Amino acid sequence: MGSFLIRIALFQPDIPQNTGTIIRTAACMDVGVDLIEPLGFVLSDKRLKRAGMDYVEMAHVVRHSSWQAFIGGRERSENAGRLILLTTGSDKSYTSFDFASTDTILLGSESSGVPDEVHNGADARLTIPMSGDARSLNVAIACGMVLGEALRQLKV
Repeated sequence: MGSFLIRIALFQPDIPQNTGTIIRTAACMDVGVDLIEPLGFVLSDKRLKRAGMDYVEMAHVVRHSSWQAFIGGRERSENAGRLILLTTGSDKSYTSFDFASTDTILLGSESSGVPDEVHNGADARLTIPMSGDARSLNVAIACGMVLGEALRQLKV
């Protein structure tokens, strides 16, 4: 699986358990994770470690001091593909999107999503269709659903 460059980026996550779960998922799928600071917790938080278990040490995690540092690093990378934002502010379903192995799936902060600058900087904006009056899914569940679809399409 390691030949795929697809990544998960978390923009200013606030809930350590969700971040731990996403890092664990990424480690199991051999997918890199970008943490865009500031974080709403310290990385040594016991709730992150409990959710991530011993997979946190296996994961390929890169910390970025800010959104600008994250974007600057992507601009210098020859492997940086599209930035794909998961958002409730889109009509395009993740299941109708053609993922590429160099895509980065971007998820916003649990409490506030992403600011307009980040939203507008994405190459694509996708949503997970939900029924009725549902507002949003847990970010770790949403990440797993979309990452699973991307990896299915890439035949991993």
